[in-house]
Amino acid sequence: MADNSILTSTTGRTSLADSSIFDCKVTEISKENVFIGSASYVEEEMPQIETRMILVQEAGKQEELIKALKTIKIMEVPVIKIRESCPGKSDEKLIKSVVNMEIKVPFVKMESLEEFEGLDSPEFENVFVVTDFQDSVFNELHKTDYRIVGPPVILNCAQKGEPLPFSCRPLYCTSMMNLVLCFTGFRKKEELVRLVTLVHHMGGVIRKDFNSKVTHLVANCTQGEKFRIAVSLGTPIMKSEWIYKAWERRNEQDFSASVDDFKNEFKVPPFQDCILSFLGFSDEEKTNMEEMTKMQGGNCLPVGDERCTHLVVEENIVKELPFEPSKKLYVVKQEWFWGSIQMDARAGETMYLYEKANTPELKKSVSLLSLNTPNSNRKRRRLKETLAQLSRETDMSPFPPQTPKSCTKSSKNSTPVPSKQSARWQVAKELYQTESNYVNILATIIQLFQVPLEEEGQRGGPILAPEEIKTIFGSIPDIFDVHMKIKDDLEDLIVNWDESKSIGDIFLKYSKDLVKTYPPFVNFFEMSKETIIKCEKQKPRFHAFLKINQAKPECGRQSLVELLIRPVQRLPSVALLLNDLRKHTAEENPDKGTLEKAIGSLKEVMTHINEDKRKTEAQKQIFDVVYEVDGCPANLLSSHRSLVQRVETISLGEHPCDRGEQVTLFLFNDCLEIARKRHKVIGTFRSPPGHTRPPASLKHVHLMPLSQIKKVLDIRETEDCHNAFALLVRPPTERANVLLSFQMTSEELPKENWLKMLCRHVANTICKADAENLIYSADPESFEVNTKDMDSTLSRASRAIKKTSKKVTRAFSFSKTPKRALRRALMTSQSSVEGRSPSSNDKHVMSRLSSTSSLAGIPSPSLISLPSFFERRSHTLSRSTTHLI
Repeated sequence: MADNSILTSTTGRTSLADSSIFDCKVTEISKENVFIGSASYVEEEMPQIETRMILVQEAGKQEELIKALKTIKIMEVPVIKIRESCPGKSDEKLIKSVVNMEIKVPFVKMESLEEFEGLDSPEFENVFVVTDFQDSVFNELHKTDYRIVGPPVILNCAQKGEPLPFSCRPLYCTSMMNLVLCFTGFRKKEELVRLVTLVHHMGGVIRKDFNSKVTHLVANCTQGEKFRIAVSLGTPIMKSEWIYKAWERRNEQDFSASVDDFKNEFKVPPFQDCILSFLGFSDEEKTNMEEMTKMQGGNCLPVGDERCTHLVVEENIVKELPFEPSKKLYVVKQEWFWGSIQMDARAGETMYLYEKANTPELKKSVSLLSLNTPNSNRKRRRLKETLAQLSRETDMSPFPPQTPKSCTKSSKNSTPVPSKQSARWQVAKELYQTESNYVNILATIIQLFQVPLEEEGQRGGPILAPEEIKTIFGSIPDIFDVHMKIKDDLEDLIVNWDESKSIGDIFLKYSKDLVKTYPPFVNFFEMSKETIIKCEKQKPRFHAFLKINQAKPECGRQSLVELLIRPVQRLPSVALLLNDLRKHTAEENPDKGTLEKAIGSLKEVMTHINEDKRKTEAQKQIFDVVYEVDGCPANLLSSHRSLVQRVETISLGEHPCDRGEQVTLFLFNDCLEIARKRHKVIGTFRSPPGHTRPPASLKHVHLMPLSQIKKVLDIRETEDCHNAFALLVRPPTERANVLLSFQMTSEELPKENWLKMLCRHVANTICKADAENLIYSADPESFEVNTKDMDSTLSRASRAIKKTSKKVTRAFSFSKTPKRALRRALMTSQSSVEGRSPSSNDKHVMSRLSSTSSLAGIPSPSLISLPSFFERRSHTLSRSTTHLI
């Protein structure tokens, strides 16, 4: 089909001058519709019209402007292309376009409009250059629809070598060229007309209705449909001052009103026109949020003030409002507050409204299992059922909730559990469990933090610079990829479990990858931490971003810094588990040697980590614990371990010490050292010569990995039970849970803070984020726990007798190691008489010791008489203590 098209001008009075039939849409024409025509092309298609530049008054006196005009040879001219679909048919298609035409006539100067009467001619297209868009000459020219430009347009085109742009309205500068603006909230027509005129003078386009082509919304309020749409589309929302300030800088070369540094000064702040109050936050959090509110254009008032527009509620703390809110008051969750700051615009309140919670479903309290009965058999049965119930809740499934589908594949649906769970299988299951949890944590870091920060086209622009993101996250994706493979291999091994299968081979297989990925992150972790802290202080949007994500369940209320420390802790934890696995692996098992090699490979990885990062003070604290606790295991000394808290308690049950024993708990980041107060025993050995350190005041009882703690029980306060808590422990070699109960005696640390601290480090050890799920609230009757008479004189005397009884029993018992006991006694006797002749008493002692040798093979008759002996002593001591009281 032939292209029967012709080009016609859009002129009225002259062939090119009258552009009133066009509106500003011509400036939106894409480059595809712009005809860059040569002179020959223009001559063939349309008559040649000479263009004349007329410098009005002051414009003709500017030498720089005159010099710039001499370099401009082309100008844009609007035309209409008429295309017929077929010859002979009447249907035609009009296409608006812009062509470039040459400027052939030199410029002229004009002092008054009277001079223009002698210059006006239909043979010329006149373009007036005016320096003042507010004087009478400009107004007269504007009324006659002449084409008017300002000096900045000429200077800008000459500098860039561009043609003189077309505009159907007077164009003073191009600082808002290609910007499409929409207005909302302006009630004064005069102000709106003034703003629209200035936008047109700077080359901008105005739209009455908001659509996707609008680049900026100029708002006089933070309400209305246009405002909501702009927020949802991420369109910048500006104050009217933005237009006025841009007009003040109209004469600056290369100035653009859309530059971020300039534009960000005039954005409508998120909390403009808002008065906020805060409920349920700590004093520190409230102060921080009030400061952020003022920084973001809002004001704050106390809760309940009628002038407030928003009540921001900590939904996890506040279960019921202290007053009935008015219909005008928005009661919103804290996510609305932080979300508004992150988006850099007031978020819609509908999505974040606070709803009064119904009676919350409390965690299963063991008090529900309480049966108020004095019968001891029923008490034991109740206690057994309670522990069994908690055991079912705390037993870890070998297949925990999986990481998001985008990060990992789904696990197998079922696992054949061995009929008899060996200790090796238990540790292997724990290794897989912690590995799966660790992978979930890494996936959370990547999906919840890194990916959103790296996304392009973020609302309000990028939150962080690319180099800051790289510094914070480093090689986290590479670490994630390696551990995904390890987790999959461990999962296959657990599913198809066999005692002979090698776990050590899995870690040897990926040892080179671990050496490659871990040191770059761990060595620069402090830099990552400092970058997070610095950006959080300097960038409110990043601070809000962290607050929003920290409140999500995937993070377990942990900050980004707390999550990023997991890779620092992971390899030492794996080494401990592999070491525990090696202990429970038979000598003939081929995996025994492989595990030793795997442990060595992990140590090799850790040697690549900068030792200067170690905190010397934390190491000193560990040494102090080792010296204070007699018999403390040597493996407590570890470069990755640090002391978190020391708590003084009293044992309330039979484990780990007798009831009433003074027990000190040392909480480390991955284990719990349990030590009791050391007693003055008979025949205590003297310190070696030259040993000046005071004797240890505590006796080692048990070093427990935090992974063995399945539940932390917060015992409710009653008249007979005060400041008590319990731990539900499951050692890997035991089939049943063990209950350890204590009463806190230190007043400096509140019990609530201690339990939260303990649960947080337990969760860190097993790579779980939801530390709160480890705490259970329990009634003391359910576990037969009480602190009654714990501090009475009679109770202390009874406990002292019981301890003495045990010591004497151990000293005279020959049923376990009689030869060793006799040898120790003989050595003690010989050392006491060395250097002097034996007396009659010494001979008597020797004869008694020799006579006891015949008792080595039979039960000691002294054990039979000891109970009656201590019953008499206890009765006598009781009468004496009663008399003292």
